[in-house]
Amino acid sequence: TMDAATIVRDESRCGTDTLAGLVLEWAAVCNVGRVREANEDAALVAPGKYLLADGMGGHDSGEVASETALLTLADVESLHDQTQTQLALIDSLVRAQERVGEIATETERRAGTTATGAVLVMHEGAPHWLVVNIGDSRTYRMQGGMLTQLTVDHSQVQEFVDAGFLTPEQARVDPRRNVITRALGAGMAEPDADFFSMPALPGDTILVCSDGLTGELPDEEIADILADADGPEK
Repeated sequence: TMDAATIVRDESRCGTDTLAGLVLEWAAVCNVGRVREANEDAALVAPGKYLLADGMGGHDSGEVASETALLTLADVESLHDQTQTQLALIDSLVRAQERVGEIATETERRAGTTATGAVLVMHEGAPHWLVVNIGDSRTYRMQGGMLTQLTVDHSQVQEFVDAGFLTPEQARVDPRRNVITRALGAGMAEPDADFFSMPALPGDTILVCSDGLTGELPDEEIADILADADGPEK
């Protein structure tokens, strides 16, 4: 059976899931902010599955794109074998690509969305986080006071950083920072997602966020907030 999945948009939710001997305390916060009228971000929360999508396409197309992608990815179950889960995610991303590609837009911009997050899987007898990413939303891990960005942005400015033309600090404010090189929909070909795997360890914090957070706060400030917070809701 499909995990009971909740889509979170324009609200805050928190809860606790207990899986594979781990107590997973989670919070999902989605806020439109002060700049835009419509919120194109959404989160999906299910036991052992925490995903985020940041839509694009203007008007309500981005909102529909992010929700469509998350509802498609909701079919993937947690706590299964890591390889099986990765194959299931790849299949779901292909279906999401097709569904997002069919969304009508009022402009020439095609609807599209990022997608990233973590699914709890079993690998070599132990629970692991399988992290998926397509686009420029991010998944981080805070472990032992150190914040590590697990995903790599699929963006034009990230390519400039990799090539040594921009520093990460310059990339955060560069006018080209909204140009993403991979997405679901947006007229792209087959979805090309990255996958990362790591043991799910007690005491770790996983942060899944859109550029609505990372465009405003540098990693050092995010790390300080996570370190000072008493639980995920804070």
